Amino acid sequence: MNRDRMLLGMGLALVVAVLASSYVYRQLKQNQPGKTPRQVPVVVATGPLALGQQLTASDIAVLNWPEGMRPAGSLSRPEDCIGRAVMVPLVQNEIILDQELARPEAGAGLPVTIPAGMRAVAVGVDDIVAVAGFVTPGTIVDVMVTGAGQSGPVTRTILEHTKVLAVGQELQTESGKPHSAPVVTLLVDPADAQKLTLAASNGRIHLALRNAVDMADVNPAPIYGYSMFLGGTPPALAASRPVSRQIVKAPPVAAAFTMQVIRGSKVENQSFPQ
Repeated sequence: MNRDRMLLGMGLALVVAVLASSYVYRQLKQNQPGKTPRQVPVVVATGPLALGQQLTASDIAVLNWPEGMRPAGSLSRPEDCIGRAVMVPLVQNEIILDQELARPEAGAGLPVTIPAGMRAVAVGVDDIVAVAGFVTPGTIVDVMVTGAGQSGPVTRTILEHTKVLAVGQELQTESGKPHSAPVVTLLVDPADAQKLTLAASNGRIHLALRNAVDMADVNPAPIYGYSMFLGGTPPALAASRPVSRQIVKAPPVAAAFTMQVIRGSKVENQSFPQ
């Protein structure tokens, strides 16, 4: 009886060993060096593509890509891309994703990058205000405005974590001479579009570059000119303070004394200063 059990156990062990060996053999065979995985076609950009650019046949190419590494949303046919505008900038040989392209009927240019319910507002700046060229499409900025307040100059933050859609040049005329000035286009909602337009018309716009993942609302307090240049005293309050004047007192008048003067039969009192 014990012998039969022993033989049965050995048989089961042999079966398990055969199955395990077969599994390991198949895995090693699949991972043999030089074995080419199955390839599938994907559409890539043949060169840099700008925001809003409408794709043509020369802008795209089809490459083979490992099937298991194909990104979700990638396209395999050129006809699925031609005529559609890119909604994000792309680099050479980057795989084009369906979610990065506008609808075929949307057209081309900047309007296709504006989500429903949002607005694109362009404001004129200078090279220094534009953070020395570091403000590029896709960056996130805070918008500040400096203008004249009741107590003098004031700077306040009017918009936070605002996306930059485009940065370009606009031809302006100053003193009869044309010159090129930087223009930054920001993505805002309708209420912020009005606020930004009013600020640009009545003050000077400044942009503060911030980290794209920093979405915290800071809402900093306005900074007034008097707090930096007048020792923290508002001009109106300083004007209302009493002016300290030095009072000069007149010297005291010396007291006089009276003397009785007799001239013959005439007697009179006369006063003489001390």
